Amino acid sequence: MQITGLSPEAPGKPRHALVDAAFALDEITSDRRRRQAPTSDNGPLDRRSNVCKNSRMYWLYILALAIILYVLGSIRVLRQYERGVVFLLGRFEGVRGAGLTLVFVPIQQMVRVSLRTVTMQIPSQKIITKDNVSIDIAAVAYYHISDPEKAVIVIENVYNAINQISQTTVRNVVGRFSLDQLLSDTASINEQIKNVIDGHTEPWGTQVTAVEIKDITLPDNMQRAMAKEAEAERERRAKIVAAEGEYQASVKLGEAADIITQHPVALQLRTLQTMAEIATEKNSTIIFPAQFMTTVQEAIAMLNKDSASK
Repeated sequence: MQITGLSPEAPGKPRHALVDAAFALDEITSDRRRRQAPTSDNGPLDRRSNVCKNSRMYWLYILALAIILYVLGSIRVLRQYERGVVFLLGRFEGVRGAGLTLVFVPIQQMVRVSLRTVTMQIPSQKIITKDNVSIDIAAVAYYHISDPEKAVIVIENVYNAINQISQTTVRNVVGRFSLDQLLSDTASINEQIKNVIDGHTEPWGTQVTAVEIKDITLPDNMQRAMAKEAEAERERRAKIVAAEGEYQASVKLGEAADIITQHPVALQLRTLQTMAEIATEKNSTIIFPAQFMTTVQEAIAMLNKDSASK
């Protein structure tokens, strides 16, 4: 069997069928390779572009997540009684009020300041009064921050500063008074201490509302002396009251004597009243005054005269 027309040689020459089939298969294979060459050359480029696109999307997702977390971490909530002093790159930016606010760290920092009244205990300390009496005094002070900016920028620690100045002021002011003045005029001394402390703390953005002396401890010997003084004072008042009572009683007795002198029968009536009071008790002996017996005799004689005249 011979196939003609498949050889590149001049037509008309016969070739073997196996050779012609091999030649045709080679041409078909070459044609397939030529058609597949562009596809096989562009495959790696497409894969690289897909990888690049996926990588960019991945980093965009990470960046968006980081921004969301940063914004959430920058949220601050200030309570109604709080104020926030904000610094931008170390410089004062402003004071923020209560509510929701954003602080972008690290370029911004915020310091919280409470506007509520603070109760501060002034510890007990030994003080020598004007009359050289050694006493221990403890007090309490009340203050609040009126200017958050000054309270943060001007002074480092407001509480410690006010505590120290309060101790010094209490010692200086109380030392100008005697013990009696300190015990009797405490309200005025408290007002003076408050005014002095308030004058010192006003540049710090704080206001002292009240200072009260809550405890005064005296030495034992002074307590005994004051107890004796108080006892003597009470005895003096008791004697004065007793003397005034006796004076008033003597005045009344004198007035009664004048009335009895004008009416002699009144004395007899008083004597009878006294006897009636004595008779109410269970007494076996009753003593009659001599004046009463004389009066009885006079009364009997008067009755005899009346009967004789009749």
